[in-house]
Amino acid sequence: MKIVFLDRETLSPQTVLRSPSFPHELKLHSRTAPTEVSTRISDAHIVVVNKVKLSAQDIAAAPNLRMIAIAATGTDNVDLVACQARGIVVSNIRNYAKHTVPEHTFALIFALRRSVAAYLQSVRDGRWQQAQQFCFFDHPIRDLTASTLGIIGDGVLGQAVASIGRALGLRVLFTGHKGRTGQGNLYTPFEDMLRQADIITLHCPLNAQTRNMIGPDEFAAMARRPLLINTARGGLVDEAAVGPALDAGHISGAAFDVASVEPPPPDHPFMALLDRPNFILTPHVAWASDEAMQGLADQLIDNIEGFFHGAPVNVMEPAP
Repeated sequence: MKIVFLDRETLSPQTVLRSPSFPHELKLHSRTAPTEVSTRISDAHIVVVNKVKLSAQDIAAAPNLRMIAIAATGTDNVDLVACQARGIVVSNIRNYAKHTVPEHTFALIFALRRSVAAYLQSVRDGRWQQAQQFCFFDHPIRDLTASTLGIIGDGVLGQAVASIGRALGLRVLFTGHKGRTGQGNLYTPFEDMLRQADIITLHCPLNAQTRNMIGPDEFAAMARRPLLINTARGGLVDEAAVGPALDAGHISGAAFDVASVEPPPPDHPFMALLDRPNFILTPHVAWASDEAMQGLADQLIDNIEGFFHGAPVNVMEPAP
């Protein structure tokens, strides 16, 4: 059984990738360019991939391929329709980030709500000495208690964020993506959430219904100048609209751990915002605590072993 991991470098070097408990040959590639995919998987039985794209053409070039083990939750980089047509099992990772992503989400919320990054930069610039007293008040500081937290997405991560929010005294509103209806009385309509929330955080997948679901019109409807937090997927927000929303005061701050292109090129709209005190960009690391990454690696091998022994788990299929 030949196993090929196309982008091992997407996991920390400290993460232990245990050896599957059946006879196999494992080939690790630190990273794989799009032009290298077909060649590298041509004789593989199992392909392990995190972010490398596997197109229908790549899959067709791998006649022995029987399983794709995705080292992540998202599956938009794999052509699931082509896999289903070939009977190729696709398994993903689930629930491994239920602590790390919510904690990172609140790290970003606290950093913006209390202007942590802005004050750090002011101290670096010598502002404390210039103030000539024990403190200074150049940037806003606000408590979280009694604020309203709008959460788009009610899965494991959204629910974990809600639990932390309630413990901190926030009022929590769950909503679905724009245009989604019939969710029941426990959910707030999308447009109402935009008007009521002091903080909006995204925990939903990227698909045709959610792409650019927050853009100029939605920013203009945000009556309480909320913080906007995205630790989910790049592309959920119209990224070119974030800077104008900050300029217009529609939002009081924004923090993103994801971008539609990663890494973002120099002309990406976010790169022009990095000097602003109310904007934070982290490099897609909300998921990457040591504990979460090791859990991911362990589940990855569990998925592979389950497939080998005829009991595949976490199997993904194309959306209907």
